Amino acid sequence: MAPSRSRVILNKQKFSLTIDRLCNQLIENHDNFSETAIIGVQPRGIFLAQRIEQRLKSLFKIKDIKIGNIDVSFYRDDFRRNDKIITPSDTNIDFSIEGQRVILVDDVLYTGRTIRAALDALLDFGRPSKVELMALIDRRFSRHLPIEADYVGKTVDAIVSERVKVEWQETDKEDKVILLTT
Repeated sequence: MAPSRSRVILNKQKFSLTIDRLCNQLIENHDNFSETAIIGVQPRGIFLAQRIEQRLKSLFKIKDIKIGNIDVSFYRDDFRRNDKIITPSDTNIDFSIEGQRVILVDDVLYTGRTIRAALDALLDFGRPSKVELMALIDRRFSRHLPIEADYVGKTVDAIVSERVKVEWQETDKEDKVILLTT
């Protein structure tokens, strides 16, 4: 087996600029966020959702942003195929999404299956007026379902044997995105 190689796609500085750009795009479409909720998809979409919330508050002085997170473990189409026992994370949506514009947030959009599961889970909490998708990284050549992000930090044309890894300051000690090749 050949050793794996890695290449940094987004360093710390570009990572931060990308999040700022995503916030600017959100402001153009959502203004003061009074009718909008941001929901991070567990496990790693919550980091991006929290960063977006922090930046919106600091850059644009938006005070009240509805933010939550959703666990899709039991909504996945491969749920019963896994030999590993699934232990759900916490879903935390302590506000009504009925009639709200919801922005689902995930770190990497790959096959689209996680987002499909998130949409199913989201409907258990009400019927939003609109659902948009934000992804820090869009792996556009690997989609299994016709799902497309409305807000994309960076598009990566990675083949199936390559892996995109998003590292977060909160868990990995540094913000960066790496492309791993085997």
